[in-house]
Amino acid sequence: MNGKLSELLQSMNIEYCAVLPYADCIEATPRIRERSGFAPKAVIIYLLPYYTGKTVNISGYASSLDYHILLREVGEKIIFFLSSYYPNAKFRSFGDHSPIDERHAALIGGLGIAGDNGLLINEKYGSYVFIGDVITDIDPDLLGATAPIEPVGCEHCGACRSACPTGILRGEGADCLSAITQRKGELTESEKALMREFNTAWGCDRCQSFCPHNHTPRLTPIEFFYRDRIDLLNREILDSMDAAAFSARAFAWRGRAVPERNVDILFGDGAEHK
Repeated sequence: MNGKLSELLQSMNIEYCAVLPYADCIEATPRIRERSGFAPKAVIIYLLPYYTGKTVNISGYASSLDYHILLREVGEKIIFFLSSYYPNAKFRSFGDHSPIDERHAALIGGLGIAGDNGLLINEKYGSYVFIGDVITDIDPDLLGATAPIEPVGCEHCGACRSACPTGILRGEGADCLSAITQRKGELTESEKALMREFNTAWGCDRCQSFCPHNHTPRLTPIEFFYRDRIDLLNREILDSMDAAAFSARAFAWRGRAVPERNVDILFGDGAEHK
């Protein structure tokens, strides 16, 4: 079954996948598993590489359409495929908000190593990957589950810590710059100054871009991430988005007010936005 599942994922240009016993994963949020209404026995964990090229003032993960859209599509296809073999089985698909520690599952599944910035680093796509998972009550042996391996860390070269704008990776700051750009409400003058210094209207990729594993990032083969891609965020682009277009972006989860505030910080409220 693992071979057939791999073929399905390969048809979607998903190259990295592992099947693990649920018992070998770290259950980080039991209430999510409880809401699923069944006792999972296996986890299918997979990676979605998303790098499409350099951006100007927006984090690479947010330059494309909201990746949760693709995570749902992939999860639905995996569930539909497995349901044809196991019609009585139960499934739930996740991405970001999962009952398990997804990074740990990817590590013990051999899909990458652990970076000092808290990200998974894949051998081919570096840290520019999203992690998705499907839990099921199918016996893991029937899905060709593999035994977990010992998690491996990076070389601890210090590049990500040195590049961190707020110093949080060095134990010096309270928030990373990405979190600052996503915070609602008024920002402090020092926080605004950081955004201008590092030219970010949403997110921060410095710990990734300075990582030696990302020096020559491989472009994703997944077409979804090239669709409606933007590399610069300004008021003109935001104003051109109707409600449906805006809701399809990864930066929409905080509402319009936050990205609008951010571009005004960068370009000046009421100024011409280029």
